[in-house]
Amino acid sequence: MMKKFLFLFASMFVYAHLSAQSCLGYWITIDDESGLKKSIVELYKKDGKMYGKVVYIYKRGKDGPHSLCDQCEGSLKNKPVMGMQIVKNMSWDGSEWAGGTILDPDNGKVYDAKIWIHPENHDKLNVRGYIGPFFRTQTWLKTEKIPTD
Repeated sequence: MMKKFLFLFASMFVYAHLSAQSCLGYWITIDDESGLKKSIVELYKKDGKMYGKVVYIYKRGKDGPHSLCDQCEGSLKNKPVMGMQIVKNMSWDGSEWAGGTILDPDNGKVYDAKIWIHPENHDKLNVRGYIGPFFRTQTWLKTEKIPTD
């Protein structure tokens, strides 16, 4: 009985660790309205927290890769979206990354955020932004490479 318990506990620990790690890497963001690819965000760990920055912007719209965060406030106002850190200070709570924020460069708003791997497809990431009790969840898609165009 004790061996089964230890095996179950160890399995849960390994799954939680792998889930936390599997969020790291490159993710394609999708435009809510058009369903088209929008950008690629790299999620990475630094000092035990998860962060994310825009590493690629698909060519569409008037500015494409040269887009500026014209709706942002403060020091980010009119700064290039390419290279911008949009996910900040996310902590792993055992089942998801939470406690941090995400910036939407399209409207300049910063939201409280949660991020977790889709339970049925580990190539999909659920990204949820909150304002109070209201939220919106996006699905990001795993990618292994950044286009070179």
